[in-house]
Amino acid sequence: MKNVIVINVIMLCIGMQVNCALDFEKTRTAYTVKIFGFSWENCGKPDDPAVLKTLTLSPDPITVPGDLKASASGNTTVELAAPLAVNVTLEKEVAGFWVKVPCVEEIGSCHYADGCDLLNQLIPPGQDCPEPLHTYGIPCHCPFKAGMYTLPESDFYLPDIDLPYWLTNGHYRGGQIPS
Repeated sequence: MKNVIVINVIMLCIGMQVNCALDFEKTRTAYTVKIFGFSWENCGKPDDPAVLKTLTLSPDPITVPGDLKASASGNTTVELAAPLAVNVTLEKEVAGFWVKVPCVEEIGSCHYADGCDLLNQLIPPGQDCPEPLHTYGIPCHCPFKAGMYTLPESDFYLPDIDLPYWLTNGHYRGGQIPS
């Protein structure tokens, strides 16, 4: 189940310079995680090979497990194919400073030699992409052809995720944060 978190981060950040911010609150009642104040910004350049143009998530707070509405759009000007190296940075605010979270069990500030291989582990090649990606013609395997991709507002169910013990309450930001 931990790979689900990694794949979601990779799908958001694959080849894109984005910065996401959120607040985690782990609650003991009913074993839920609440994510408050999700926000994002594109911190890349308009002429980058892949650009996330819009991303909307609701409700606020996002509850895991729970229902989520999402929409997104982006484009790539080049084909994204294997091997597709991906660097993800996760930072936590500690006493007013942003501290890089180390890569532990494939979660945190990690380098993935091939994001395409990770996608294949989640959805085996030859298997149809899950809904609503399939309906809207959005690929879930490499290569990702150059072009515009749009996900209209769609409903998702976020299953119970076994988050690592060290992913504690706090303010986080992540993505491909430029140094």
